[in-house]
Amino acid sequence: MKNNTYKHLQFILFMSLGITVFYSCERGFSDDVQFATFSNTGDIFTDGPIGLGSDFYFPFIGSKATAASFTDENGFESEVAIRIDVPNADDPEGSFAGAILRIDGSGRDLTGFDALTFYAKASQGVVIGEIGFGQDFLENRFQVTRTNLSLSTQWTKYIIPIPDPSRLIEERGMLWYSAGTDDTDGLGYSFFLDEIRFEKLGTIAQPSPAILNGVDAEQTGFVNIPLELSGLTQTFNTASGENITVTATPAYFDFESTDIEVARVSELGVVSVVGLGQATITGSIGNVAAAGSLALDVTGSFDFAPIPPPRDPDDVISVFSDAYANVPVDFFNGFFTDGFQTTEGGAPPIDVNGDAIINYTMLNFVGIGTFEEVPSIDATEMTTLHIDIKVNENIEPDDFITIELLNSVGTNETSGSVTFNASTFITDEWVGLDIPLDDFGLADRSQIGLLFFISDATISDIFVDNIYYFR
Repeated sequence: MKNNTYKHLQFILFMSLGITVFYSCERGFSDDVQFATFSNTGDIFTDGPIGLGSDFYFPFIGSKATAASFTDENGFESEVAIRIDVPNADDPEGSFAGAILRIDGSGRDLTGFDALTFYAKASQGVVIGEIGFGQDFLENRFQVTRTNLSLSTQWTKYIIPIPDPSRLIEERGMLWYSAGTDDTDGLGYSFFLDEIRFEKLGTIAQPSPAILNGVDAEQTGFVNIPLELSGLTQTFNTASGENITVTATPAYFDFESTDIEVARVSELGVVSVVGLGQATITGSIGNVAAAGSLALDVTGSFDFAPIPPPRDPDDVISVFSDAYANVPVDFFNGFFTDGFQTTEGGAPPIDVNGDAIINYTMLNFVGIGTFEEVPSIDATEMTTLHIDIKVNENIEPDDFITIELLNSVGTNETSGSVTFNASTFITDEWVGLDIPLDDFGLADRSQIGLLFFISDATISDIFVDNIYYFR
């Protein structure tokens, strides 16, 4: 014990002396002091991985783990290329190919580059869903995504611009990709990557960032209910005259609020609503103002739907409610393209302080599906369908919402609907609908697979909660 105490006193005296010397110096650091720096090597893969370390390839969950390999048969002006075999859609080892290339160790200083470039080709003409850099399976803070990259059977050079190189002081995520099968036949194919590197092209020009996909949006805000900014992109013009747009994470942006006492924005793009009033959120990248804005009108706290009454579980089939156990749902928005659907939202439901709520905007019609990957609902023994709806806009006399059920037995499909006119709803207030199932006129309701909300765009913005059948 005495020896430990003596050592402890020595340490305190040593630190005290160090602090005294530090504060007695005229300068904090000598001009000869060398601060830690990171590698500024741009090459990632040429005839093999460069400086990535021994453990650098990480597949996505659900991806075929063995999709990637090295090949010496198809390199671009080199001996080795990366070969990626996208599996068939029904491959038991994985239905797609996707992975990241991450540096095993300290990241790289990419501030001297303006783009990730690579050569690519495929065994047939294909479109790669997503490819980019900045994914490291840690924070993915500076992730960049280029979507729908079209590959041919000939080697072609591709460019993924860096939204703001000054942010990439220590980046570990060198490349990532996600590729699925051709939707028309579900068959796999191969594509090849080579000469992967970060470059200073000097021809990446005319930056045009955007938030909310460049739309000046207006929205009602609620105190203590955060919002997440989406539609964050950066567009550049290249030497070929092509405009290349990439999706960028919020960390590339600087966000501003016209009134921080109403709304504030974090570097993660999360808008915290802290007070009543109006505030407009804007963004920029590298002092270039982004197109798009979010104008918030905050008038109070969020009004949640009423809590449903307790019921015997045998008397309820819940599709969407925090009060009961829900049946599995295929989708909350089927995005039916053949019927000119305009409805956005619902996929997934939003989380408002732990309470899940569906928000549909641009509503003309939308379907909630419980029939493709999971069993249809047998509502034979149920008597009533309950739905809570809140209309978030002024209601006009001709407005309506129709609820429709689709029952399918083999090739026999029957549907029934009930329509509620404008007098049923109250602007910005929850209205509970208890609809007798007999009103739908379905002789058989043993396999209900779809529940539709239809407004023909007369009502465009609604909240929905507590969808369940009961008796």
